[in-house]
Amino acid sequence: MSTESEVRAASEKFYSALNHMATGDAGPMAQAWSHGTAVTTMHPLGGRDTGWDKVGPTWSEVAKIASGGQVKLHDQHIRAAGDMAYEVGVEKGHVTMGGHKVNLDHRITNVYCREAGTWKIVHHHTDLSPAMIDLLASLQAKK
Repeated sequence: MSTESEVRAASEKFYSALNHMATGDAGPMAQAWSHGTAVTTMHPLGGRDTGWDKVGPTWSEVAKIASGGQVKLHDQHIRAAGDMAYEVGVEKGHVTMGGHKVNLDHRITNVYCREAGTWKIVHHHTDLSPAMIDLLASLQAKK
């Protein structure tokens, strides 16, 4: 299998996990991600999390209020060199959070690293989503 095919398989694993998260199950995220202290994410809600001990719980928090979502990666472009690779593309779909549907249309950058022969995601970055930010602010205000 070529390096690009291996990275594409890691991407498919990540997006499968993302779709599980969008329906309330964050469990598969742990399989797709490296668990190192240097992993990072910049979600559509803003901010940056560094280290698996911070990144992992963010997926679980969203999963607690997510249901009925689906996300697909479009316009995927992969480049790999040695044990590092990146992909860019556009995530399209929707997620229902707290009973409210939000449409997704984000540019993304994902970075992967080969660890012990297996490609794992080490960075996920999306555009900000004003709709998602507003929804979460509204849900927080109701608490």
